Amino acid sequence: MSWLSSFWRSSIGGKVTMAVTGLMLFGFVVSHLLGNLQLLQGKDKINGYAKWLHDLGPMLWVMRIGLLAIFVLHVWTALRLSRANKNARPVAYAKPSTVQATMASRSMLLSGLSLLVFIIYHLLHFTLGVVSAEHHDLKLADAGGHDVYTMVTTAFSVPAIAIAYAAFQVVLFLHLSHGIQSMAQTIGLHHARYSPMIKTVSFLVALVIAGGNMLLALSVMLGLVGGAQ
Repeated sequence: MSWLSSFWRSSIGGKVTMAVTGLMLFGFVVSHLLGNLQLLQGKDKINGYAKWLHDLGPMLWVMRIGLLAIFVLHVWTALRLSRANKNARPVAYAKPSTVQATMASRSMLLSGLSLLVFIIYHLLHFTLGVVSAEHHDLKLADAGGHDVYTMVTTAFSVPAIAIAYAAFQVVLFLHLSHGIQSMAQTIGLHHARYSPMIKTVSFLVALVIAGGNMLLALSVMLGLVGGAQ
């Protein structure tokens, strides 16, 4: 396995690792959003989806642990590449090289670490029930599983929580919009002819994903979703 370790430690290997793990995490973010959007379809729909996930049993935890490992590898590799870049250029350029860089590209490491904090809170809130445990353990009247609908709508009816979730979606948008472009460049799609189109697609995809997540939180806070059904 020494060759694999050597490849990962190389600059190219690090970029490939970032692209592969980023693609996997992107797939999860999309599927997570599609599942959660069922909240807008009512109590039975989202609770049915939650029960389906719960019925996966041990496989669900295998998937969760796998995703956690991928995320840790993604963050660890990002930190390693950032440190390597700084070591390779210990003296800053007389003229900053980031003048033409976008805010998203300049803040990739910071936005990634911010999302790590958000994900930890999100897991403590909705998955592990450490935050608002009284809502996490709500059961459906027919004993068909957890009342996820009530748990989520109760949480997002608190303005501070809903606004905080919405704010982190701005961070997610910045990270995704540049991350998708970086992934495309790593796999060889960097070309003057295609780059503008990739940039536009990256912007739109990131906007849809972040906007969808933001919609869930704000629609509950504004009273468009929630209440007894």
